[in-house]
Amino acid sequence: MKLAPNRLVAALFLLALPLAAACGGSGKSGSATPGEGLSGTSSDFTANDGKLKVATTVAPLTSIVVNIGGDRIYVHGLIPAGVDSHTYEPRPSDAKILAKADLLIMNGADLEGTTAEIAQANLKDKSKIYKLADNTLSGEDEKTGFLYDFSFPRAEGRPNPHLWMDPQYALKYADLVRQWLSANDTANAAYYQANFNKYAALLRQLDEAIRKDQETVPPANRKLLTYHDSWAYWARRYGWQVIGAVQPSSFKEPSAKELADLINQLKAEKVPAIFGSEVFPSKTLEAIARETGAKFEQQLRDDEPPGKPGDPGYTYAGMLVEDMKIMFSVLGGNANETAKVNPRNVFLTD
Repeated sequence: MKLAPNRLVAALFLLALPLAAACGGSGKSGSATPGEGLSGTSSDFTANDGKLKVATTVAPLTSIVVNIGGDRIYVHGLIPAGVDSHTYEPRPSDAKILAKADLLIMNGADLEGTTAEIAQANLKDKSKIYKLADNTLSGEDEKTGFLYDFSFPRAEGRPNPHLWMDPQYALKYADLVRQWLSANDTANAAYYQANFNKYAALLRQLDEAIRKDQETVPPANRKLLTYHDSWAYWARRYGWQVIGAVQPSSFKEPSAKELADLINQLKAEKVPAIFGSEVFPSKTLEAIARETGAKFEQQLRDDEPPGKPGDPGYTYAGMLVEDMKIMFSVLGGNANETAKVNPRNVFLTD
C-alpha cells in the first residue's frame, strides 16, 4: 500500500536521519598500500634518496599523480578513499607528512576542507601548494567555466569541484602534474613527459569509448539523479542532463520538502533509474525509487576506485570504466567499448 503524500515525505525524512554526508562514504580510514593500482601511495616520506615527496588528497587525483610520477616520486594520499573530502579535517599525522613533503598537489575549488591551511602551516616551501581545478577552469561560462548546481549553488559562491569526472579535465590535470613535477625535478622531466604521453593516450581512449557507448543509451534516459552532485562536468561533456541531487548544499540530510520536490520531478520526467554510491548506502534513495518506480543503483563512485589497493583496476581510469558499465546498462545501453579500456597504471606498461 502506498503512503499518503504527507506520510510518505515524513517517512522518507526519517529514513534520511541516520545518514552521513559524503562525497564518497562511510568515514573509513587508512591510505592505499603499495601495489599495481594506487602504487605506493602511503609513503611515510622517510627516504632520503633525492626523489620528490608528493602529498596529494583524494584517490582519483592521487592516481593521476602516480601515473605521471611513476617510480621517480614518493606519494602520500592524505584523504582516505571513501571519506568525505568536503568536510575532511586533517589529522596530526597529516601535518607530519606535509612537513616532510616537497609539494602538495590538491584539487582546490574548495574541495578539501582545511587541507590547504594545514599545508600552509607545515609545508617546507609554502609556494609548493598546487591546485588542479583552479588551474584548469576559470570564470562561470556554462559551457567552459565552473559549474554551480544542486549541491553547489551559485549563491554560496563555491563551484562544483568534481572536474575529474570528465576525462578531458583529467587529461588537463595530468598535464599540470607533468609540468609541476618537471619544474621541481628537471632531471626526470623526460620520464614524466613519457608517462604523460602514455596516460594521455589512455584518457583519450577512455573518452572516445564513453562517447561511443553513451550513444547506446536511449536519449530519453540520459538523465541523472544522484545522491551527491558529482556528475555535472561529466554530463556537460557528453550532453546529459543532471536533474537533481538528494544531498543539499549543506552536506546534511535533505529536508522533507526537498525530498517531496525530487519525487514530483522524478515522476514528471519519468526517470528510469537513480544512483547512489557503493560506499554510501542510502535508504532515502531506495525509498524514493520505490515511490517513483525508478530502479535504484548504489554502485557508482566519484572518489574511490573499485576493488582494493593493489588491484590493476584500482585507478582513476578503472573507476570510470566501472561507473560506465553500471550506468549505461541500467539506463538501457551498454559499455562494450569502455570495457575494452585497460585501466592499469601506464608507467607499468611498455
